[in-house]
Amino acid sequence: MDRHKDFYQIEKNIQKHKQEIDRLEEQEQVDKERVGQLREAIAKEWEKIKPGLLPIHYVQIARHPDRPYSLDYIEALTDDFLEFHGDRRSGDDPAIVAGFGCYRGKTVAVIGHQKGRKTRERIARNFGQPNPEGFRKALRIMKLAEKFGCPVITLIDTPGAYPGLEAEERGQAEAIAFNLKEISKLKVPIINVVIGEGGSGGALGIGVGDVLLMLENSFYSVISPEGCAAILWKDQSAVQQAAENLRFLADDLMEFGVADKVIKEPPGGAHVDRMSAFRYVDMELGKKLEKFEKMSVEERLNKRYDKYRKIGVFGEEE
Repeated sequence: MDRHKDFYQIEKNIQKHKQEIDRLEEQEQVDKERVGQLREAIAKEWEKIKPGLLPIHYVQIARHPDRPYSLDYIEALTDDFLEFHGDRRSGDDPAIVAGFGCYRGKTVAVIGHQKGRKTRERIARNFGQPNPEGFRKALRIMKLAEKFGCPVITLIDTPGAYPGLEAEERGQAEAIAFNLKEISKLKVPIINVVIGEGGSGGALGIGVGDVLLMLENSFYSVISPEGCAAILWKDQSAVQQAAENLRFLADDLMEFGVADKVIKEPPGGAHVDRMSAFRYVDMELGKKLEKFEKMSVEERLNKRYDKYRKIGVFGEEE
């Protein structure tokens, strides 16, 4: 495998198998045996590909245009989801979806970034980059969840908070900082799941919680590799070098104590077999919610505080 190829070139054979699976599954009589053979072929191809993948390839997987987004997970995992709009101050932000639904027979609040698939939707949703009203909407729904004793699930998938002048004028930094403070004190369980890319303050603005789950091919970083390359190397050709140095992949963050659990993905990534991806997320989400719902409010808040106090490395000069 040429390690300098884009992931989209590397996965060509996998995509051919996936397209055939999609064609077979659209037929009235599905050839399950053939579908099984194609799944096995994808798994074997993935075994050959995976050892040679670089951090920049994982970035491309996390950003894959066919990867499931927040609304896909909401549709797959919840019933009767009702989306809420507006922050009660300046307007609505389509980059963040927020509302209530039924998960495993219980009402939960679900908040997530939404990028959009087609060009028009991507522009409408600002490519998943939240404005201040998005963070304030998210907090409004979390406060409602706290009022009615509903757990909160957040789905993180954003390149970062929107850096435009209008966002700064409306208090972008203050909105993120205020969310960090208020969410940390929320009395109900909060489960954070990184489903794609977790970019900087855009992710942190809804990313405080009792546990951080990361999909196997996702990443979570203080800055994008492109931004890092521009600042440190002043050269966009250094993106691969930046990705290697940032140490932002799921396994890295488990080692650093930032992530609490890595959720495996189907061979080829979540975009190759969505139903399996939904099932794996459902399994971990259910376990974590059950665990944290059993705790008292005081115990949960203490554990949340301890979790964040342990992150980082401290040293003292002699």
